[in-house]
Amino acid sequence: MDESRLVSAKEEISTQMTDESEASKYKDICHQFGFIRKVKGDGNCFYRALCFRLVETLMRNTSAINRFKENLLRSQEELITTGFDESEFKDHLSAFLKVLDQLETDDREYTLLEFFNIQAISDSMVKYLRLLTSAHLQINAVFFQHFVEAPNLKDYCTQEVEAMAMECDHVEILALSKALDISLCIISMDSNDGSLVYHIIPEGSQPSIHLLYKTSHYDILYKCREH
Repeated sequence: MDESRLVSAKEEISTQMTDESEASKYKDICHQFGFIRKVKGDGNCFYRALCFRLVETLMRNTSAINRFKENLLRSQEELITTGFDESEFKDHLSAFLKVLDQLETDDREYTLLEFFNIQAISDSMVKYLRLLTSAHLQINAVFFQHFVEAPNLKDYCTQEVEAMAMECDHVEILALSKALDISLCIISMDSNDGSLVYHIIPEGSQPSIHLLYKTSHYDILYKCREH
């Protein structure tokens, strides 16, 4: 992947089999997925990968885009309820909405890819998702505080969730999936028995987004029929 790019063009999965020790895992992936899209490893890869793929699934569906925009606008209430000042998220939300507006008139993959490779726009979208994740964790603190290894959930959110370039943990992934009302599957290569590990979030759902996890990094996967 070009290091200057935040999100790459699609690449065939078969080109990724460079490590003989993981050949069996890649073989299993190739049976299910045809393409991969690389995301820059800058600590924001989960949020950026999820955001890109989520928006990509909405393309060419105006009603779906509009529903998502309405959800984003409503999500401001969660942030305000949590104690965020509007000035902390207004510009990030505006950038997010502008991308969605543009994709209603120009729904080419190239356009989406270019948006996500403009650092300021891409980071604004990531930042908004981080703030939304933090808000959802704090509003539902009774449930989530048991999964956070920190004495204070608010401090954890400030330091680990809201800050850019901080890697996410399972609790943030669960919170964001609930906040956005989406389902995803994370396919992990970090096992010692030669097999893949599948994490479906929330459990029992039918995921529309598939991410590959390897050594604290996330990339986007596409099933063979999705290319």
